[in-house]
Amino acid sequence: MNVDLHCHSTASDGSLSPTDLAARAHANGVRVLALTDHDTLEGLPEAREATRALGMQWVSGVEMSCTWGGATIHVLGYGFPLDAPPLVAAVEALHHGRWLRAEEISRRLALKGMPGALEGARAIQQELGDSGNAPARPHFAEYLVRQNHVRDRAEAFRKWLGAGKLGDVKQHWPTLEDTVATLRAAGAWVSLAHPLQYDFTRSKRRKLIADYIQAGGQALEVVNGMQPAEQVGTLSILAREFGLLASAGSDFHGPGAWSEIGIYRPVPEDLPLLSGRFKHEQPLVV
Repeated sequence: MNVDLHCHSTASDGSLSPTDLAARAHANGVRVLALTDHDTLEGLPEAREATRALGMQWVSGVEMSCTWGGATIHVLGYGFPLDAPPLVAAVEALHHGRWLRAEEISRRLALKGMPGALEGARAIQQELGDSGNAPARPHFAEYLVRQNHVRDRAEAFRKWLGAGKLGDVKQHWPTLEDTVATLRAAGAWVSLAHPLQYDFTRSKRRKLIADYIQAGGQALEVVNGMQPAEQVGTLSILAREFGLLASAGSDFHGPGAWSEIGIYRPVPEDLPLLSGRFKHEQPLVV
């Protein structure tokens, strides 16, 4: 059965609404879907209704931002009730922080002769779907393209928004330990997202995984879209060594991006799958 446990909608930085995302996933053969927007639960009720209407199994999901070792880390949570108090409170704090971050990105761009970025990015975000969340860097990138400040989104990130650039505003995320604890308190299954995307040495990555397990982490995202096959091999070895469940997903953000919903490299057959823990649909709570 095709399972996708990592994708994004217009509730965060994706380009499809939760309903359109579910339809595209179903057309691509996905039968178990978890929408994992960044630091928000906003799109989950709509995703649940859309997947149910298509006869798919829905799993509640979220991708939470946190810090470890001076870096921003992403942790995926699954299978929680949408009204879980620890998670609702944590998401509200992140929601406020993301708006402050967006305002600071806009302020910095204005100082470089690019005014109105927050309003412009917000307008682009609302073209895709009305969201109460702050615009993200892809929305700012599109605004810079439309204002002819850059040729394309790639240049926007290369010059202004990418890691270490002026628009790379660091937010005061909660710690890895606190984030995992929040998800576990909410009744979630927890997976460490795309472990090879962090610019760590081999020893630092192993320390991250060890600390993540100590905090209560249960799974490792062994497959993230069409990442190189050798990376799947490396992460499979780590999952086996540390005794972690394996999760997988496309990390889909929209048509024409680097990945496609429901399409990712196969997970080695010997690894125990996190998706096997989802026996029933989670209840919709609003």
